[in-house]
Amino acid sequence: MRRLDVEERRARLGVRHRLAGNPAAGPVDVARGVVGLHATDPATVHLSAAARMREPDVAAVERALYEDRSLIRMLGMRRTMFVVPDQLAPAIQACCTDAIAVRERTRLVARLQEAGIADDAGAWLAEVEEATLAALRARGEAAAAELSADEPRLRTSVLMAAGKPYAARQNVSTWVLGQLSMDGRVVRGRPRGSWISSQYRWSPVERWLPGGMSAWDAEEAAAELVRRYLAAFGPAPVGDIRWWTGWTARQTAAALARLDTAAVDLGDGATGVLMADDLEPVVTPDPWVALLPGLDATPMGWRERGWFLGDHASSLFDRSGNVGPTVWWDGRIVGGWAQRRDGEIAVRLLEDVGRDAEAAAAAAAERLRAWLGDVRFVPRFRTPLERELSS
Repeated sequence: MRRLDVEERRARLGVRHRLAGNPAAGPVDVARGVVGLHATDPATVHLSAAARMREPDVAAVERALYEDRSLIRMLGMRRTMFVVPDQLAPAIQACCTDAIAVRERTRLVARLQEAGIADDAGAWLAEVEEATLAALRARGEAAAAELSADEPRLRTSVLMAAGKPYAARQNVSTWVLGQLSMDGRVVRGRPRGSWISSQYRWSPVERWLPGGMSAWDAEEAAAELVRRYLAAFGPAPVGDIRWWTGWTARQTAAALARLDTAAVDLGDGATGVLMADDLEPVVTPDPWVALLPGLDATPMGWRERGWFLGDHASSLFDRSGNVGPTVWWDGRIVGGWAQRRDGEIAVRLLEDVGRDAEAAAAAAAERLRAWLGDVRFVPRFRTPLERELSS
């Protein structure tokens, strides 16, 4: 069994994720390098791309998302929002999103039935979906409020958390459009406002993928997704693959069985998986620095993170396991950062990494401050160190 130690894993991370002095030419290459960019927080997409692009450019990311449509925003692995290359989207739909859509539809119908929306909430939902989709196709692109003018049933409100202090009414438009998206029928388009906004307009999926989501066999799609994951994040223990995909142990084993993989020794009794044709060592890059945003795909790519995270989890992750902004030095997390109200990027290193690393982190913070300019953002999921630094 090939031995692949921590130093080599860190070198692979830097090279494969386009962080180690080998920046990507554009946002599609960035997304391919990490399979997909985390997109729950819209700011993460642009900040993750900026950390990896030769010439960071918001306009280039927006062009790929909304004009070239070579990137697509969709719910995928672990019921998490990602921005992925358009060619990969149908595979993710088949092996991840379709199953999520079935579960969510069941929950949504039960919620509508309980609220007394109709005698048959499932049939009512299907009618509203078809009417909404017809209105959207007629418009080409629209916000939820515009579609509600075409299909008034989208304005139907449901009381959530009845009897609780935080009870509130919510229109079904968000749920209907979300379900249509999970079913692969509509796509989140350009948001209203700036690139940190999550008030998306919607489009029929055919505007991104002519003919719609192509049909993949779910098992073949799963194997393709794991192959791409191992190319970007391998070697990884099987448990990490299962966690990242959100699959059962059986689904994960079935996907691996379709691939030509090899077991590797990760040290300390741990075993990882690599593609059999990817066993050659990478060239160790020069020391590198990176300031990655909250929810970045790199730190969220593994469940077992000790080999690059060390003892810093309590400062850099929230209680739900979401990572905040991190400072990387030569393949490991050594600190965190935050944007202050005046635009300053405040950095704190959590260990002694030497003067070269300190200087590199400070220079990276200044470059990020200059790139952001007047833009101010707050991470969707806040972590202890980020809160402290930003105050």
